[in-house]
Amino acid sequence: MPRYFFNTRIGDELIVDPDGEDLRNPDRAWEVARQMILEVVKSEGTQRALLEAVIEVTDADGEIVLEFPFTEALLDLPDQSATKH
Repeated sequence: MPRYFFNTRIGDELIVDPDGEDLRNPDRAWEVARQMILEVVKSEGTQRALLEAVIEVTDADGEIVLEFPFTEALLDLPDQSATKH
């Protein structure tokens, strides 16, 4: 299985994931990145810097496989304000 690294870019700062995670494909890496963003926002809140942050998912060669903006994960949340019957 390929190894993916989930690096976080906040402005000019890059927080590197030194370990990575073995996942079956880029679609699964997308799901993991989304979940990571939601966990960070849940614990840290919607600080301006976080809303401008991006998870850069790279492969073992350091090539960017996908970039996932924090705002994209938040926009993808189900509408919690809707009344359910």
